[in-house]
Amino acid sequence: MTTLTQRLTAASETTAALTLALTADERTRSRHHFGSTEGQPVYLQLPRGTVLRDGDLLQSEEGLVVRVLAKPEPVLTVRAEAALQLLQAVYHLGNRHVPLEIQPTYLRLSPDPVLRDMLEHRGLQVVEEVQPFQPETGAYGHSH
Repeated sequence: MTTLTQRLTAASETTAALTLALTADERTRSRHHFGSTEGQPVYLQLPRGTVLRDGDLLQSEEGLVVRVLAKPEPVLTVRAEAALQLLQAVYHLGNRHVPLEIQPTYLRLSPDPVLRDMLEHRGLQVVEEVQPFQPETGAYGHSH
């Protein structure tokens, strides 16, 4: 089994031999067994608190490079007619410490019927989708 112990710098031009498709929750695990999309077992042994992002490159002690891919997963995508509505939604979701992807024209969060109801009652359009999910990592660069 390949053990991945380090994250390469973003500027690295290294070609990846394997791809590791992970959900947002899985990208917060620093010590875990996974299978690459090619079927090879890998073990993450990264510094505690590491949060992986789509496109990150990981390397084993032997030099094998693996690219992290944000795996599509069930999400709620939230859109609004006005930017102020999205800002208000971010405020309310932030008060609930909800992992949230924030983009200029939409928000994305894990499915939750209570939150969906709250957002729809605020006049926002909420659609269930299966998409890659890239929640913000927080002010200090690690997961909540």
